Amino acid sequence: MTALLLAGWVATPNKAHAQYNNWAVGFRLGDPSGINVRKYFGNNHAFDLNVGTYGGLYGTNRSYRSGQYKSVGLAVQGHYLWHTALTKSESIRGYYGFGGQINSRRYYPPRLNGDYEKALSIGGSGIGGLEFFPTGKPYSFFLETGVYVELLQAPFFLNLNSGLGLRYNF
Repeated sequence: MTALLLAGWVATPNKAHAQYNNWAVGFRLGDPSGINVRKYFGNNHAFDLNVGTYGGLYGTNRSYRSGQYKSVGLAVQGHYLWHTALTKSESIRGYYGFGGQINSRRYYPPRLNGDYEKALSIGGSGIGGLEFFPTGKPYSFFLETGVYVELLQAPFFLNLNSGLGLRYNF
């Protein structure tokens, strides 16, 4: 079985563009941090999903509404993406996209005298980045940045969303 898997890995095509019609799973470090899943479809489209923590990169103690966030929370973020080759070999691709984000964090309002309540927030987000596909390898590296604009609980609350990561493409 191991020999069969090794033979399949060695036989992986050397062209980077063969990876764009597949799934990719990996991790993202940043805000949000966590598991990253991407589905490539067509010649220049993808859907990207991040599930993990929110609020750790830019500070766990942050003013929010009339109180503060004092912890890291859970986030689910999804983007519809457009991507294009930036090099002739297609090993570096640029992308941008738009989507949404749902967050859950501990919110400490003054009325609770140091106690917290769970705050669920929903908003829109945009992202742009670069992805590098090493020739003949089944993985890719990415670096991206964007912004989250909250709609519910605190309209127009802004947070920078940036990160870097690694995905295995299959």
